[in-house]
Amino acid sequence: MMLVNTKSALYGMQAVLPHFKERKRGHVINVSSMLGRIPLASFRSMYCASKHALNALTASLRMELRAPFPEIHVSTVSPGVVATEFGLNGRHGGADSRGAPGAQSAEEVAAVIVDVLDRPRADAYTRSGAREMVAAYYAAEDMGAAEQAPPFMGMPPRKV
Repeated sequence: MMLVNTKSALYGMQAVLPHFKERKRGHVINVSSMLGRIPLASFRSMYCASKHALNALTASLRMELRAPFPEIHVSTVSPGVVATEFGLNGRHGGADSRGAPGAQSAEEVAAVIVDVLDRPRADAYTRSGAREMVAAYYAAEDMGAAEQAPPFMGMPPRKV
């Protein structure tokens, strides 16, 4: 999980940065997840951790480049559930998100990425209300109490 979601992005950034620095411009866009921002699905803890690490790498690179290379943009795009069959192909299986409530199409997510290219910014969410949800979670006086209310989920029931 860390190799795919974090290290691969790190290696990609390391590969393109010399070219961007030489040209003094470019745009790194890392696709993270709402699960990298807030723990909406505790049963996906390793996925959440890998995307959270990606968010930290992306923010740190943005800060590192800001002064010496103001035309190199570094952005994070955080989708929610995307309607793909990705879960069916996972090592330990998973849900087919194509039928999940509120799942977005890959095309909707791609449109947000194109918008970030057109109008560079540090963070973009693919669902309306997502930024406010993240802000409310981190502003909560007691995150533990916030996690007891929807939209947060605990562990799914185990099959016996």
